[in-house]
Formats: sequence, C-alpha cells, structure tokens
Amino acid sequence: MKYSVFAVVLLLLSGREAAAQNAAPLTARLDKVSLTFALAPNGQPTYAVQYGSKIVVKPSRLGLALAEGPGFEGPLELTGSEMSNVDDTWQPVWGEVKNIRNHYQQLTVHLRQPQAPNRRLDVVFRVFADGVGFRYEFPRQPNLTYFTVQQELTEFNLPANHKAFWIPGDYDSNEYTYTTSRLSAVDTTPIEAIQEKAAPTRVQTPLMLKSDDGLYVNIHEAALVNYPAMMLNVDTRTFGLTSQLVPAATGTAAYLQAPEHTPWRTIVVSDNAPAVLASKLILNLNEPSKIDDTSWIKPQKFVGVWWEMHVNKASWNYADTSNIKLAGTDWTKLQPNGHHGANTANVKRYIDFAAKHGLASVLVEGWNVGWEDWANNWKEEVFDFVTPYPDFDVTELQQYAAAKGVQLMMHHETSASVTNYERRQDAAYRFMQAHDYAAVKTGYVGRIIPRGEHHDGQWMVNHYVRTAQQTAANHIMVDMHEAVRPTGLHRTYPNWLANEAARGNEFNAWSAGNPPEHETILPFTRLMGGPMDYTPGIFQINLEPWNPARNQGKQVHTTLAKQLALYVTMYSPLQMAADLPEAYEQHPDAFRFIEDVPVDWDDTRILLAEPGDYVTIARQAKGRDEWYVGSITDENARRQEVKLDFLTPGQRYEATIYADGKAASWNKNPMAYQIQKLKVTSKSTLKLQLAPGGGAAVSIKPIK
Repeated sequence: MKYSVFAVVLLLLSGREAAAQNAAPLTARLDKVSLTFALAPNGQPTYAVQYGSKIVVKPSRLGLALAEGPGFEGPLELTGSEMSNVDDTWQPVWGEVKNIRNHYQQLTVHLRQPQAPNRRLDVVFRVFADGVGFRYEFPRQPNLTYFTVQQELTEFNLPANHKAFWIPGDYDSNEYTYTTSRLSAVDTTPIEAIQEKAAPTRVQTPLMLKSDDGLYVNIHEAALVNYPAMMLNVDTRTFGLTSQLVPAATGTAAYLQAPEHTPWRTIVVSDNAPAVLASKLILNLNEPSKIDDTSWIKPQKFVGVWWEMHVNKASWNYADTSNIKLAGTDWTKLQPNGHHGANTANVKRYIDFAAKHGLASVLVEGWNVGWEDWANNWKEEVFDFVTPYPDFDVTELQQYAAAKGVQLMMHHETSASVTNYERRQDAAYRFMQAHDYAAVKTGYVGRIIPRGEHHDGQWMVNHYVRTAQQTAANHIMVDMHEAVRPTGLHRTYPNWLANEAARGNEFNAWSAGNPPEHETILPFTRLMGGPMDYTPGIFQINLEPWNPARNQGKQVHTTLAKQLALYVTMYSPLQMAADLPEAYEQHPDAFRFIEDVPVDWDDTRILLAEPGDYVTIARQAKGRDEWYVGSITDENARRQEVKLDFLTPGQRYEATIYADGKAASWNKNPMAYQIQKLKVTSKSTLKLQLAPGGGAAVSIKPIK
C-alpha cells in the first residue's frame, strides 16, 4: 500500500497527538504520599498529589515560558521515564538532629516539543513520606544552550478554600506580620509595604495551609541557586496557586545555560502539625556540604552592640549628620555626637560580659565609617568595610577580646550597594582574618544596586551564594540579614549559619511590634527553609527606661519567660542574647537559662504544635544527656502537658522550669516570672501554665 507524503505527515502528527492524549499516567508513592504525572489532552504536562485518600493538589500545570521562541508551555510529548528508590542516612555538620534519613522514590519524566526546534525538558519528582519535591532540568542539547526564562507556569491547584498563613509577595522584603485567612480572602492591599508593593493576591513562600479535613500543607522551594525566588499568585475564586518568579531589572526572570535545573518546588504534607515542623524534606533536596574541613564552623551564642541602637540609647553613626559635608570628609576631624555605641570602652564592657557568662562572641554594629552618609539615598559608595571610626580601636579590642577568650563578630552593612560590597569583599575578609574575626553579619537594607534588581531576584540570589562561598574559602561564618528567605542551603554551605529574612524581634522596638501569635507562625513558615537570627532574649520588656522621650509606650509583645522559650522553639545555631548587659544583670537567675541552653542538638521532638496558636519543642544537647524544652503561646493563656518519655528510662533528672508568673501577661505584666526545680524521670509529665503571650523554658539535666 502506498501513502502520499501529506498522508504520512498527517499520520505522524495524529500519532503524536494520540500519544500525548493517551499516555498512561505515571505514579510514584511512599507511604501515604502519592504523586501522579500525566499529559493533559492538550499536551500540557500536569501533576497531582494525594495523602492517603485525600487530595493535596489537584491536577496542576507544569511548564516554563522562554524568551527565545517556543518554550515548555505545551503541547509536549512524553519520550520516556525512569523510576528509582533511595534510602540512606547522613549527618549534618550542625542541626536539630544528629542523623537525617533521606528516603524517597524518584520519578524522572522526559518531555520534548513535538515540533521544531524539538527542545527537551526533564521533570524530576521525589516522593517522600512527608511530601513531594520536583524540579525542571534542562539537558545539554543543540537547540537550547543560552536561554531566558520569562516566567514559570507551575501551578498548585488546591481542592478547597484552605486556611492560610501568609505575608505579601514583596520582591524586596519578608519583614511582615502574618495574616491568617481563607485563600478566598487573600488581599495585600491594606498592608503597608516595606519595599516593593506586592500585587493584591501575591503571597510569599513558605506558605502554610490547613484544610478543613485535617491536612497541613506547606509550599516552598529548596536549593535556590542561580534562579529567582518563587512567589505565589492566589486565585481567590478557584483556590489555585500559580508561581510568580521575582523579575530581574530587565523584566525577565532568569538567564540560564544548559545543562541547568531550577530549584525544587516543595510540598510538605501531614495530618498532624508537629510532623510538618519535623520534616527534613527541604534539607534532603539540597546538595551535601561543599566544605571538606568544617572543624572551624562553631555554632554559638553571642551578645552585641546592637539593641541599644534600636531602643534609642546609642547610635550607629559617630557624628551628627545635620551640618557636615560628607563628600571627601576627613572622619578624624568630625565632631562626635556623644552617643556612638561602637566605642572602645563600650565594646570592652560587652566583651567582659561575654567572658563572664561563657558567650563566644560580641557583635559590634556601627564600628566603621559611613553611617552618616547613607539614609537610603540609593548611593553607590557608602562603606569600605575596613576603616573604623576614631573611637573604635581595632587592634586594642582584638587583643582585649583574645585575652578574655572572646571573639569579635564583624558587621558589614552594605546599604544595599551590592556592587560596592562585591568589589571590596576580598579586602574586607582579609581585614577580618588579620584581626581575628571568625564570623560576619551582612545587611542589605534599602534598594538594591545594581538599580532595578530585587533582593529576591536571580542577581541577588547569586550574590548570597557567592558570599557563602567566599566566606567559606576564608574560614568565615556568615549571618545574612535582609536576604532572600532560606531554602536549605545551610546543608551545602554549613558556614552559612543563619538568615534574618523575616520580621524579627527588632520590630518590637520601633514599630507596632510583632503580635503574640507571630512566633507561633514563624516555625511553620519562615523557619521551614532554615535557621533564623530572630535575636531573642529581651528581658527589659518595657522599653521606656532606655529612652523615655523616644520610647513612650513601646514594649516587646511577649513575656520574659517566652523570650527564654524562643531559644528552643526558634531554631538557630547562632543565637543572640539580644538585650543589654545591664538588663541581664537585673535578672541573673533567669539569665542562667540563656547561659545553659545549647545551639547544637542531637535530637528534636515536636511535642505540641498548631500554627498561630502554640508550639512546644524538646531538644537534646549535642553529645550530652541534657534536654531543653520551649513552649510558647499566642495571645491566649494555655495549659500544656508535656510527657517526658523521651528521657532515658531509669535515669533521674532535675528539671528547672522558667515559667510565667501567676499574674503575667504580655501586655500588662510581662516581666513576671517564676523558677521552679523538680525531680523527674521518663515517666513524669510537666504541667506548664502559659500566660497570654507567654511561654515556659525548661532545662532537664541528669542527677549524678
């Protein structure tokens, strides 16, 4: 039988269309979690997720739009697939647990454009017992070398109008309080923007959701490298979520070169809230440590010249800014303002305090020239990161700290002039090494230079990773503030100890403050991606005594006992005792918990948790049979019963309970606390009474 060329073409095309329409769905599963991949009738790739019989994500679109002609919007055809299983265990350099199991089933799907230029795309799915991760991979191929991602088309179509815990999808800031609402009520319009105003229904990830049928779902991403952060656009009618990549200054999303891949899109799901907090899915999707010798990386507690500036007791700047000509200023001739915090005598006071109480480091902000020449003017050259103010003696303080067994922690505020910082990083890190600084806190306050780039865009994401790499090469630990929210990269770069990337404790000093529920939401949102430098430990809750004229009516929106509990519930290997030494000296008995609590752990148990309401966590100290418990609540008083069945059977312990006082509350009597000691065993149950906005902290040590 003979066919015309036209007929053959028709048969081939119809065959491809039939293959797209009739390709059997592919499924991967582990325990209760299952994922199904399929091609829709129009050839668009889709996926769906279930937890047991419950729908987590309805069939949802996959794909990317490219600037260089046809992208991967569909139609696409399936050319093959592979399935594999992995089950291994690894040990983090530091963390919440000693061992992490990495157990998943992987489905790799090979797709191709059915027409020229026949570009190829792989989608890799990993199904864990607590969720799913997937990413796009671009193989090396003739018709896709250098390319531009205009936008990602990934969807998360939810089955119902879930309860959501969200902040606006601001391209430049995560520093918002959380709104709790149904998806149908998401509206960022009434919220005052910090940097870049979010679209009315655009929200940030991690996005925490709770369904009416008892599922807890968290949507985020893992291993964000060479790609912009993903926001989510909410369809308030259908409850679908669509990815929104942070744009570059050019308006496009990402500039890539094959072979390449995107970050992982993550969906953590469980029928109980504690399991969400216990998930290691995001960490497992990151690459192992790229640092061979990690012996120099030291989780630690520190104090610093910092909070006194926030409470208007001191200033970052050395001189007054009103009557000085800043351009070409000779800093040695400036008239000091009389309240510069980073002066040699004051820093020595903090060093003495750290040495006395066993704290490893002292952070000093405002030590270097340039603070008078900033004021968010979008200025290219502000700081050089090596020139101290006249009243800050670098050599004297280096010697004084070394004699006390304490290290100084560097501060690099870039004023968001990142090009300036990158030009000067080598010199800055050499300066740190010459003066025995082992850690640096970087800051990115303001609008980014290069102008038009965003804090969460590809250009800045690459800067943060480069900074982690460069600091690692110089044996320097780093804590980044005003950076993109973390995605588990502290596994790959364990010198990257912490980020801020959320509304921290400092907002209690100079804004409406953080509502009491704030710290009960953060573990389910911001902390899903990695540790946060939240700066807990404020004892002087009422801020008026520091500066009555400027702090009238200002206070921290927690009790003192809750500030102690945050050292356990807000995980970080870098924890600041954030208040002033004189505040701690008034409460030496309560400060004992900060002295004792570790920052590195062998085990973590999420005992009780509900987003927006309460969190109770127990952690075992690294290498010791000691446990620490933190329990916090929102604006409601609660009674929490904590079973101690995680303790070693047969061993007797002494539990020291730092609790709210009987009449305590965050807004009326926040500094009332009581300390009680009990003998306990693995059969004991602690009954913790939490005041409104309060908490309890417990240390449990074996009786020898």
